[in-house]
Amino acid sequence: MKIFLNTLFLFIISHYAFGQTQKVNDLVEIYAKQHQFNGTVLVQKNSKIVYHKSFGIAERAFNSPITNNTKYQVCSITKTFTAVLILQLVEHGKIDLNKKILDYLPDYKGEAGSKVTIHQLLNHTSGMKNTDTAKDENFLKYGLGFYHTPYSLQEIVARFCSNDLVTKPGTKFDYNNGEYMILGQILEVIYQLPYEQILNQQILIPLGMQNSGLLSHYKLIKNLATPYYKDKSLDHLIPNIPIYVEDFSAAGAMYSCTSDLIKFNNALFSFKLINKETLDQLLTPGLDDYGYSVWVRDHQKHKRMERYGRIAGANAVWFHYLNSELSIIILSNTNLTDLGDYALKIGKAIL
Repeated sequence: MKIFLNTLFLFIISHYAFGQTQKVNDLVEIYAKQHQFNGTVLVQKNSKIVYHKSFGIAERAFNSPITNNTKYQVCSITKTFTAVLILQLVEHGKIDLNKKILDYLPDYKGEAGSKVTIHQLLNHTSGMKNTDTAKDENFLKYGLGFYHTPYSLQEIVARFCSNDLVTKPGTKFDYNNGEYMILGQILEVIYQLPYEQILNQQILIPLGMQNSGLLSHYKLIKNLATPYYKDKSLDHLIPNIPIYVEDFSAAGAMYSCTSDLIKFNNALFSFKLINKETLDQLLTPGLDDYGYSVWVRDHQKHKRMERYGRIAGANAVWFHYLNSELSIIILSNTNLTDLGDYALKIGKAIL
């Protein structure tokens, strides 16, 4: 009788798991078709990848298909790598979150130097005038600000991230790429290495993330999807307008793939990159529910970390449900699909 009950229990569990998997498969594929999704979806539950599939075209001029090995611009997902690199130095006593920019960049000329802390840079509450002035609706007409000219990170910080304060530090959330560019330069000063080498040395190489790195106009990256963009003035997709994406640096210049990003996800949440107490700091929401580089949402029911990335047609989202061992990574090379809505629907279907 006991053997029969055990067998029946295993049958019910496996039947339920199969039914849930089929439900997720159907949802992902129907949504992809209905919302013109072009990219890759990876879903991991309880340390097991339960869905990993790609849709659409990587390079439209040659009609080359996207695969699960396709690399994408991941844009501001880069910020979480930068935040982890900073927090590693906090753990080693080389950075104090309450110290000011000038404590680490003595040549910094901006008003924020003596007033803004590392903590405030990490959670976008510096109060500085925003580095980025370009708006989506003007993207095709006026471009993307200074990103059309190549600069070193040091030049970018000096020329575009040293603006006057417009609010008192710590009092208002304003999403500002410049804050993470400053953090990137702080990393370079402490390590005495370029940001790219620090990223490789501290995270990418140890985790075996061989399909990830920093983009550059001067690199040819195999299997990198071309981003395509559409706005209300167009009836078709166009390639992203020319920019030097490396100018986004520590704020948004990375490329990666779903298989690599899940390695980062798993290392982060198993405390292989930073310890539990430090991770808790990263995940502590402040203004606008934003911690260090991520939003933390839905505290009552399905608490989750959310990280988005977008530069025109390049589009990415990464969700990790903190109490459910569920991770969702969606990467795309168009702006046609609301990836946040997509990830949320997948999460609801599973949970």
